Amino acid sequence: MEDTNKISYFFLGLGLGVAAGLLFAPQSGEETRVMLKNKADEGRDLLKRRSEELRDTATETVQRGKESVSRHRENLVSALDAGKQAYREALHTSPTTPATDLAGEGV
Repeated sequence: MEDTNKISYFFLGLGLGVAAGLLFAPQSGEETRVMLKNKADEGRDLLKRRSEELRDTATETVQRGKESVSRHRENLVSALDAGKQAYREALHTSPTTPATDLAGEGV
């Protein structure tokens, strides 16, 4: 069965269930409308709270990710700078050693 048929049958069943519920409701029409309005308001409030929670969680996760990337970037820059400095010092301390010896190829 295709997904569109499943969705169509779902909404058909949902509509029939709501219609049957309204027909056999123990309250009057006005009481039922007030109850439905209250439930819709509760659902909207719940959805709003959940979306705010998800937004806050996503914001925190993104912020932690940014901080982690920044920390790793700083570590990488420091390591590169230390490597460059070590290379320069190695070149200045032994000027008679060929560059291939520094790489371990001429040994």
